[in-house]
Amino acid sequence: MAKYSKESQEDVKDALHEMKKGELKIGKSNKKVTNPKQAIAIGLSEARKEGEKVPEPKKSAKKK
Repeated sequence: MAKYSKESQEDVKDALHEMKKGELKIGKSNKKVTNPKQAIAIGLSEARKEGEKVPEPKKSAKKK
């Protein structure tokens, strides 16, 4: 009943470790990631690209 596969959990774990070492960069801007939530998002997006079992990203609420 897990939402995430073991492989995707490993991708997130690796992204967090890279962030702590100061090696994780943001896309084209090449800035260092300092926020753990950003690191988790990067790990999940990498897992999605590899085709692993990961829920779809949350959709933002429309403003009225």
